[in-house]
Amino acid sequence: MPAPSPIALITGGSRGLGRSTAEALARRGVSSILTYNTNSDAAAEVVAFIERAGARAVALQLDTGDTAAFAAFADEVRRVLADWGCDRFNFLVNNAGTSHAGAFGQVTEADFDVAYRIHVKGVFFLTQTLLPLIADGGRIVNVSSGLTRIIYPGRIAYGAMKGAVEVMTRYMAKELGPRRIAVNTVAPGAIQTDFSGGVVRDNPEVNRHISETTALGRPGLPDDIGRMIAALLSEDNRWINAQRIEVSGGQAI
Repeated sequence: MPAPSPIALITGGSRGLGRSTAEALARRGVSSILTYNTNSDAAAEVVAFIERAGARAVALQLDTGDTAAFAAFADEVRRVLADWGCDRFNFLVNNAGTSHAGAFGQVTEADFDVAYRIHVKGVFFLTQTLLPLIADGGRIVNVSSGLTRIIYPGRIAYGAMKGAVEVMTRYMAKELGPRRIAVNTVAPGAIQTDFSGGVVRDNPEVNRHISETTALGRPGLPDDIGRMIAALLSEDNRWINAQRIEVSGGQAI
């Protein structure tokens, strides 16, 4: 049976870009199933915001680097959907991730494998596991990074993983086309969050450098991304598919 209102599943929805996306969608009447890794208190705050906005919300724990947990997670999602009187959700936002820094000659195999499990393998197999629960005509957004275009030494592993996500997006769009599921990549530029230890937000030198190299004169804010993703998922943008959309304010152009 159809859901009375659209439902999004947002990984890493307890903070940063995921939180901003969930809150922007709530303002548009979209309910959310959001995941968190360890910070249940932050997730509860997002759930409370969404409910105050008049939408439904639930937070589920998930380590997106642990593929063995995905089947049980999908069962949890099924139970939530059943409680809400439906059996499908509409939007999947693959946002969860961790930062990684290290020069090419210093990246260890262990570090590389951790980044791979979260940013590539996790996105691939979580999406695959959830496919039966995504409504035909739904949307998938895979969050990448401006670092696939803007090259900063020390970000090689992270940038490479996000490059894989961008290629994966185009293949998903092609293969899921018969189900009318549109799949796009959103690539944020430098954003003032706690990502990478809050370096863009809290380091004055980095903040100034980003401002000087961005056409609009400042680093991004979480709402610059969350609102854009919410807009991308609206019916106004239903014909956008298989695209990499950089949201950076014109960084390094």
